Amino acid sequence: MITLRALEPIDVDTLYRWENDPAVWGVGSTLAPYSRKQLWDYIDSYDGDIFSAKQLRLMITLPSGETIGTVDLFDFDAANSRCAVGILIANEYRRQGYGLQALEAIAHYCRTTLSLHQLYCTAGIDNIASRALFEKAGYTSSGRLRSWIRRAGTYTDAYIYQKML
Repeated sequence: MITLRALEPIDVDTLYRWENDPAVWGVGSTLAPYSRKQLWDYIDSYDGDIFSAKQLRLMITLPSGETIGTVDLFDFDAANSRCAVGILIANEYRRQGYGLQALEAIAHYCRTTLSLHQLYCTAGIDNIASRALFEKAGYTSSGRLRSWIRRAGTYTDAYIYQKML
């Protein structure tokens, strides 16, 4: 039901809305807002070559063409054939199975196109929805990272998840 596609200039406003949502900052690594200019420059200079950039961002779209989220590959390690993965689904599309479809699609791409051996992610101990999504997608908890995420001057634990491809 979903497809993954490359970034396009039309994504600037969508990324601006998502990247500047303080509610999302606690689960990612963003600490400050992005300007439209910064996002435009990012998209304009984006080449999509994971081997040189060590990262890849793909937009999640419905058959209608509507963009509902993004999936990121980052910390790409070709020598060890692994990569970190992150996902964002817009609020109004959560809990409808789109996140699971996107994780399955990116795993297939990583296995068949990039020949990766594994994907991994971290999820805060209190991010129940994300942990459940990755577990449903076949990721296994491999350990607990103590005081891993800082929020408002306090630290919280996170789990690391792995999926062998």
